[in-house]
Amino acid sequence: MSWAKSITLIFSAAIMANSALAQEKPPLLPESTVSALAQELSGETAKRNLEFLARLHRQRGSRQFHAAAEFIAAQAKSYGLEDAHIEQFPTGSKRFYGTQKARMAWDADFAELWELRWEKGRWVPAERLADWDAMPITLAEDSESADVTADLVDVGDGTAEGDYAGKDVKGKLVLVAAQPGEVQRLAVDRFGAAGIISYAQNQRTAWWGEDENLIRWGHLSSFPATTTFAFMVSLKQAREFRRRLARGETIRFHAVVRAGQHPGNYDVVTATIPGADSVLKEKEIVFSCHLDHQRPGANDNSSGCVAILEVARAFSKLIAEGRIPRPARTIRFVWPPEIEGTMALLNGRPDLVPRMQAVIHMDMVGGAPATKAVFHITRSPASLPTFIDDVAEAFGDFVNRETYVFAATGKAAYPLVAPEGGKEPLRAQFSEFTPGSDHDIYCEGSFRIPAIYFNDWPDRYIHTNLDSAANIDPTKLLRAAFLGAASGYFLANFSVSDVPAVFQTIQSRSLFRVSTMLRRRDQLAGYDAFSLTRDEVQYEQDVFQSISRFVQIPSTASTEASTFFESLQSLGRMASVDWPHAAGDGGLVFTRNPEPKGPVSGHFGYDYFLDRYGEEKAAKIRLLKQGSIYNREADYPYEVLNFVDGHRTAQQIRDAVSAEYGPVPLDLVVEYLKALESIGIVRSGR
Repeated sequence: MSWAKSITLIFSAAIMANSALAQEKPPLLPESTVSALAQELSGETAKRNLEFLARLHRQRGSRQFHAAAEFIAAQAKSYGLEDAHIEQFPTGSKRFYGTQKARMAWDADFAELWELRWEKGRWVPAERLADWDAMPITLAEDSESADVTADLVDVGDGTAEGDYAGKDVKGKLVLVAAQPGEVQRLAVDRFGAAGIISYAQNQRTAWWGEDENLIRWGHLSSFPATTTFAFMVSLKQAREFRRRLARGETIRFHAVVRAGQHPGNYDVVTATIPGADSVLKEKEIVFSCHLDHQRPGANDNSSGCVAILEVARAFSKLIAEGRIPRPARTIRFVWPPEIEGTMALLNGRPDLVPRMQAVIHMDMVGGAPATKAVFHITRSPASLPTFIDDVAEAFGDFVNRETYVFAATGKAAYPLVAPEGGKEPLRAQFSEFTPGSDHDIYCEGSFRIPAIYFNDWPDRYIHTNLDSAANIDPTKLLRAAFLGAASGYFLANFSVSDVPAVFQTIQSRSLFRVSTMLRRRDQLAGYDAFSLTRDEVQYEQDVFQSISRFVQIPSTASTEASTFFESLQSLGRMASVDWPHAAGDGGLVFTRNPEPKGPVSGHFGYDYFLDRYGEEKAAKIRLLKQGSIYNREADYPYEVLNFVDGHRTAQQIRDAVSAEYGPVPLDLVVEYLKALESIGIVRSGR
C-alpha cells in the first residue's frame, strides 16, 4: 500500500474519530442505561460513607482496619450484594503470599510525646506535642512500646554516616528530615538512639514544603533488627527545634508508647453481583480499591473505597427496580489492604484469577480543588495491551465534554454534579501506565489481568493530617463512580454485537497514541526509531486482538482491522536501519517460573529482589536506576519481567521496554534478567 493511501486512510479514520467525539450521544452503552446510572449514583451517599472511614486509623491487620472492613461488608449486604464477607489471610514474617512477605499486624493503644521544662530543680511536663488519641498520624507505623526520657539531637537527614559525625546520639532522640524507616538502621541499630522524631515532607510536587503545618504519615521498618519508636512533627515545629538546638539549648522529651506488631490477618472484603448468563457468569469484572491508610486518609483511599461501594449500591438498586438488566458476567467488588492484601487474595485464592477478565481500580478519586488534584484515567502497561483502556477513555471523553459544557454554559444533558459538590469540569487526563497501587499486581506477568486505574495526582495533602473529608468533593466522587460504573457495566455485558463500536473506539484512541509515537520518534534515529514504530504498531494490533479475551472476533471486524493496521504498518517502513545482531545475549529467551507469583520490586516493607539477591549486589544493577526520556514515570524492571513470556528474546524485550519508556542498552536488560535467574524468578535458554 502506498504512503499516500496510508495517510488517506489514517486521515479518514481521524475524521471519523473526531466526528464520533463531537456527537452528544453517550458512547458504547444505550442512553437509557447511561441516564439511569447518572440519575442513581450519589456523590453525597459516597461522602457519608467516606466520613465514617476517615474516622479510623486503618493499618493492616489492626482493630480499626477490621472495623472498617466490617462497615464495608455490612453496607454491601444492606445494598443487596451477594456473598458479602471478609476473607482472612494470616500474617507473619515467615509467611509469604507470592513475592510479598506478610507483615505482622500492628496496633497502638496509647502514645504521647511531651516536651519537658526545667522547673524548681526538676523536669516537668510543659507541652504535649503528639497524642495518638487526638491525631494517630503523629505516631509512626510499626513503632513499639517504650517509656523514654531523653534529650533531642539534630542529625539533619539522618540517612548518612556523616550526619552523625561528632554527635553523641546514644540513648537520645534524633531529629531527622527523612522518613523514620530510612534512618532506623543507622540511628538506632548502629549508633544506639532511643527513638526518632521526624519531620519528613510529602512527595515532591509543586506544593512540596509549602504548608509548614502538615504532618506526614511516618513508617518504621516492618522487619527491624532493633525495635524502636518514632513520632512525626510538622516542618514548622522542627524548624523551631533546630533553631533552639543551634543556640545550644537542651530540649528534653518524655515519650510513652504502648504499641506493637502482633499476629493477625489481612482482612479482604469481597461481595458480588452474580451474572445472569449461565456461562458468562463464571467470568468476573472486578472493582478494586484499597481500604487501608492512616487517619483520616480521605482521598487516599477512602475515596476509592466509597466510590466502588456507591457503584455497587447503584447497580444493585437499578437491577432490583428493573431499570437496567442484570449483567451477563459477574461483578465482584474487593476492598483489601493495599498491595499486600491483593497479593494475599490472588495467591491465597488462585481459583479467582482465571475468572477475572478485567479490573477497574480506584485509588484517590475524590480530591476537591484545594488538593490541587488532577484526575487520571490510566492505562494498563504496554506488556498487557487491552481494549478495556479505550473503553474507559471513551467514557472519559464523554464526561470531560459534558462537564465542560455545563461549566461553560450552565446546561448539559449529563452535568454529573452533586448538590453538595463543585461544578468545575472534570478534565480527566488520559495517562500511560504508571505504577504505585494494586493495579500493579493485577497487571503483573504472573496474573495478566488488565486493569483500568482511576487516580488523582498530584495531591498536596496525600499522606498527611489534612487528607480529610473536608477536602473531598462529592461531585468528583459522583463522576469517578459514573466512569467506573459505565466502563464496568459495559464490560460485564460485552458481546459480539459490541465489537464494531469498540473497534471504532480503538481506532480513535489509536490515532492519538500513534501521534505521540511520532513525536517521540523525532528524538530518535536509526534502529531505535524503527523499533519504536514497529512496536507501537504491534501494540495497536494487540489491543484489537485483546477483544478475543471476551468474545470471538467476527471475520468482518478482523478484515476492517487488517486494513486499518496495514495503513499504520507503512509508518514503520524506514530505510537504512542498522539491525542489531541476534547472536550472543540478545538471543537469550527467558521463561518465568510459575512460583513465586507477583512483582519482585518492593512494596510495603519488603523487597523480594533486594532480600534474595542482596542489597550490595543490587546497588550495582543498572536497570534499577534507569529513567525515561519521555518525561514520565518509568518502571523498567517491572516491565522487563512482564515481557518475559518464553518466546521473546532479550533483544525483543529490550525493544519493547524501549518503545514504552525510551531506549535502554541491551546489556542492562540482560544483566537484570540474569540477576532474576540467579534467584529463581526466571530461567533462560535459546
